[in-house]
Amino acid sequence: ARALALALDVPLIAVNHPVAHIELAKQLCNVSDPLTVYVSGGNTQIAFYNDHKYTVLGETHDLALGNLIDQTARAIGYDYALAGPIIEKEANLSNKKLLSLPYSVKGTTLQYSGLFTALVNHFKSGEDPKDICYSLQEYAFSMLAEVVEKSLLISKKLDLLVTGGVAANSRLKEMIQDIADENNVNFHNVPKQLAGDNGVMIAVTGALFYKKGIFTSIDESFVIPNWRLDEVHIPW
Repeated sequence: ARALALALDVPLIAVNHPVAHIELAKQLCNVSDPLTVYVSGGNTQIAFYNDHKYTVLGETHDLALGNLIDQTARAIGYDYALAGPIIEKEANLSNKKLLSLPYSVKGTTLQYSGLFTALVNHFKSGEDPKDICYSLQEYAFSMLAEVVEKSLLISKKLDLLVTGGVAANSRLKEMIQDIADENNVNFHNVPKQLAGDNGVMIAVTGALFYKKGIFTSIDESFVIPNWRLDEVHIPW
């Protein structure tokens, strides 16, 4: 990006990855002020916009939901690059046997590392991988749904939006929609084809910063691996 900006003599705009997922989803779903459930390989956060920043109400303190799915798929021996779709497909083909697994939620935080360890142990002990996939989804998504419901009660938002790569999962969508229905709020889910990482989300968010005249100088541009959602100033 720096080289292109220099070569073409155009402004350079810094775009935060989580913000890009959220802003694209808001535009696609035509919703302006939702409680957002952002679930991906690197992040699991429940947040809302507040005074030019996003406030994170709930999140994981270890593995992100997408990372949990990816690592479980790898441990079982599935194609890591297609972990999400494979886990969902195998769960749907299971006998719906719910394995005994840890359920770790404290307030509006959740932890997935213990769940991952238990899933791997079940695989090593000879449990059917399809039942492992089914149990992963039921436990992990239920934990998230609990935190989402608590966050809804705290934020009092009337719209609930799900975005990020894991938003493509039909079972997760079903669970979060149930929470929305039970709490009489509007449910929105980013279109499946744009749930994962994509260039559109960067372009859309970059355009929002461009319209506000927010640019980054070449000398001050660098990658921030741990740039959190709630550290970004939102000028619109």
